[in-house]
Amino acid sequence: MKLRRLNFLIALPLLVFSLLNTSAQAQATVAIKDDQGQTTQWSKPPQRIVTLLPSLTETVCELGACDRLVGVDRYSNYPAQVNKLPKLGGLDDTQVETIVALRPDLVLVAPSSRVSDRLRGLGLTVVTLETKSYADVQRVLTKLGQLLQVADAQAIWRRIDASVGAAAQSIPPQARGTLVYYEVDRSPYAAGPSSFMGETLARLGGRNIITPEMGPFPKISPEYVVRANPQLIMIGRRNLDGLYQRPGWDRIGAIANKRVCVFDAEQSDVMARPGPRMGEAAQIMARCLREFAPQTKAVATAKP
Repeated sequence: MKLRRLNFLIALPLLVFSLLNTSAQAQATVAIKDDQGQTTQWSKPPQRIVTLLPSLTETVCELGACDRLVGVDRYSNYPAQVNKLPKLGGLDDTQVETIVALRPDLVLVAPSSRVSDRLRGLGLTVVTLETKSYADVQRVLTKLGQLLQVADAQAIWRRIDASVGAAAQSIPPQARGTLVYYEVDRSPYAAGPSSFMGETLARLGGRNIITPEMGPFPKISPEYVVRANPQLIMIGRRNLDGLYQRPGWDRIGAIANKRVCVFDAEQSDVMARPGPRMGEAAQIMARCLREFAPQTKAVATAKP
């Protein structure tokens, strides 16, 4: 009996240490592998966050962590409270020194960011996240939900999906199949089927003049649009100047029949940000289809 008790007393400290160590490890490590293959670990959720993309700003806020933001990019303007934060420039003029001075424990950037390596070289923790498609948005919600310790981050995705579904239900049969050109930039860049904008259009029953192999946001020639002859054009007001003067565009059905849906600045922001407001974007696009699509059943046209 004495020997058994002696063995227990000897083993007890080791048992306690093992349990404490296991518990600490369970609580300590949150590991995130970003979209450039970089894996980062945190012992606790980040408390000072910088976001350099509007959709990432909106996602952090929707996850309930807006109060942890200490700086955002120039274009982040939603929700309203982020307008009080330091604005840290855009893609070409990111204010690296100011970011360092803010002492963030997390900087969220897009793959297109040109300062990621520099920020890492200055000792900052940088996570790169891509948001071009519905799958990207769902994945980013999951990753940031884990990092910020949000119990059910996918509840946000379910709300987005339900709102897009409701928008799809609002489209009348005669608007389905409408051939659409969505201009992202006057260069011109278009929204392809694999982009989140193109995926929304497909959910609503529209047909895209861009083909899948062209990618999510291809740069195209104006002549391509003329040959495709879309029945409806979607475009932001900031890109509208000169649209009707483009050579040959007067022959496009959408132009000839005045079926051009123009998004104002606020709507354009919503449409261009793959994040929590994608359901709202679907509602805006659905309204466009209801108001501007041909009133008779759309028919197929020849591919360009």
